[in-house]
Amino acid sequence: MSRVRSAARRRVLSGVLAVSMLGLAACGSASSESDSEGGAPLSSVTIEGKQGKEPKVTFDGRLDGSKTETEVLVEGDGETVADGDTVSTHWWIGNGFTEKEAQTTYDEAPQSVEVTEEILPFLREALIGHKVGDRVVMLTSAEKAYGESGNPSIGIGNKDSVLAIVDIMDRSETVPPLDGPQGEDKKPAGWAPTLVEKDGVITGFDFSTAHEPSGELIATTLVKGDGAKVKSGQTLTVNYLGQVYEADKPFDESYSGEPAEFPIGVGQVIAGWDERLVGRTVGSRVILEIPPAKGYGEKGNEGAGIKGTDTLFFVVDILAAK
Repeated sequence: MSRVRSAARRRVLSGVLAVSMLGLAACGSASSESDSEGGAPLSSVTIEGKQGKEPKVTFDGRLDGSKTETEVLVEGDGETVADGDTVSTHWWIGNGFTEKEAQTTYDEAPQSVEVTEEILPFLREALIGHKVGDRVVMLTSAEKAYGESGNPSIGIGNKDSVLAIVDIMDRSETVPPLDGPQGEDKKPAGWAPTLVEKDGVITGFDFSTAHEPSGELIATTLVKGDGAKVKSGQTLTVNYLGQVYEADKPFDESYSGEPAEFPIGVGQVIAGWDERLVGRTVGSRVILEIPPAKGYGEKGNEGAGIKGTDTLFFVVDILAAK
């Protein structure tokens, strides 16, 4: 499966993405000899550092997660998060029994989370009703945090306690994706292939009037969107089609199905997408010419029929960024 397909074809809702990042998809169930009862309360933990920066956590003995405790360690003055909002957030997860870090997002861009019933219950509780700028701390059991199995993939056994530190960085109301490009039509560059459409749906490229690949990463705009600029770390909703230069048919596309979602600018898709979609505006339609070095490299992508010498062409409609 191609890297673009594997990232984009997840059809990720932001909430589902957040669940995945927190490791809910761990395989199997792992037991632990630890017990979330009988330890110290949340007040025994020392948490230092500014909101938005990775916290320094000092434990004073194992924690009791049998009763959920929540505290707003830093109070923000931003908007209050409500169900259905999309929130930019960082989190730090610690094992309250082993007193070790289990997971952190602070070495990456803030995570975009759509607050729905699909995200983990403790993350939902740490967000709804709290404000942008808050640092929310929660102590709970592994079962309440992740389910009966805990989360062995990040070192949380099913009997462990869980310490979660959540920084709410920004908030936006959920805006539905566009149905298609929206903005100012532009004349494409002369090097670009022609779009082939059937009943108004893009089905491929016609390379008969296109130039031979330049070996450079280049792009041309067909519609300049009138929406907000795309920022690194956001989750994009797009329709797209990818085709190898002079190939008879595309190797991947979403126009015949549902739009795809994926993080942009953080290495989750091929470099050509990260470098040429960040900074575009929502509503845009662009054509990308991507040399091997900015695509799948010397190895290509055998599953998609892409060789290490193939130049890729994509048409991408940017329908939403959150």
